Amino acid sequence: MLQSDLTAEVAGSRKLWTADEARALFDQPFMDLLFQAQTVHRRTFDPNRVQMSRLLSIKTGGCPEDCSYCSQSSRYDSGLSASKLIEVERVIAEARRARDAGATRYCMGAAWRSPKERDMAQVIAMVEGVKALGMETCMTLGMLDGDQAQRLKRAGLDYYNHNIDTSEAHYASVITTRTFADRLETLQNVRDSGIKVCSGGILGLGEGNQDRVEMLVTLANLPEPPESVPINMLIPVEGTPLADAAPVDPIDFVRTIATARIMMPESHVRLSAGRTGMSDEMQAMCFFAGANSIFVGDTLLTKDNPGEDLDMRLFARLGLKPMAAHEHHPEDRPAAPGEAQREALRRADPAIPVLR
Repeated sequence: MLQSDLTAEVAGSRKLWTADEARALFDQPFMDLLFQAQTVHRRTFDPNRVQMSRLLSIKTGGCPEDCSYCSQSSRYDSGLSASKLIEVERVIAEARRARDAGATRYCMGAAWRSPKERDMAQVIAMVEGVKALGMETCMTLGMLDGDQAQRLKRAGLDYYNHNIDTSEAHYASVITTRTFADRLETLQNVRDSGIKVCSGGILGLGEGNQDRVEMLVTLANLPEPPESVPINMLIPVEGTPLADAAPVDPIDFVRTIATARIMMPESHVRLSAGRTGMSDEMQAMCFFAGANSIFVGDTLLTKDNPGEDLDMRLFARLGLKPMAAHEHHPEDRPAAPGEAQREALRRADPAIPVLR
């Protein structure tokens, strides 16, 4: 049955998953799961190309929400000081540096429950300025109403990130200041505006594998699945309720990536926060399982992230190449990598030949 499910997208139809079907997929022998995930991945994407995004915190700390994992909540003593919304000029300068370093999508995040009207003009100017650099634009600002989503769309916003975090059943154990339904409403407002949806979750919040599966079912069965699905591994933060959370089993994490790839074959599956706690081998397994997007740079909002040098060395070892801006499917990519790109990969690890 699982093999036939992999070809459910025929004649314009789309597979809608039950929790039992998704759990059977997740639980099958590991090698079978990886083989199926890689097979699905190759139908839509070049398996050797990875989309690279850069994330900037445009307003840090002071958030009134009680997300148990978050250092930016004002309810917890995480040692993080609140800051004001940063200047538009600084955002554009940082975006230009990210573009020049190889990032094709620029994501801007603010620690808000939802954006206030007084901040919308500045936020819109950020979108317009980054868009003018030729980059894809993404924001995560908390909950959005329909009017706010429409205004961001008119400014040129390509993607909006709003994670559902976990399953609906486990959600109230993690967050109480906004509901699971609130998150789905924001995703619908974003979709209705014409902005692409970026939504995923976090592993390591005390959930079980059934919660992970049910989270993926919710995402895959949205009226349109998210174009980007970030899968995060919790980075425990001192002072938050999940500071002592048990680590995620690496095999279960890879299983989640593979299951996401099969259930959402046309989405970018992003290997997101937590990569500093992953070995190169674990990251390579995630790429094989269908992850094809990462955040680059030294920080993700307030958390550490592998730097570009480490990422380029790993890419060279694995024969991976960055996607171009606005590249989503194999037919979108340039005909061949340029000499400058090949030279950059050679410099990252001269002992590794770069295939032409």
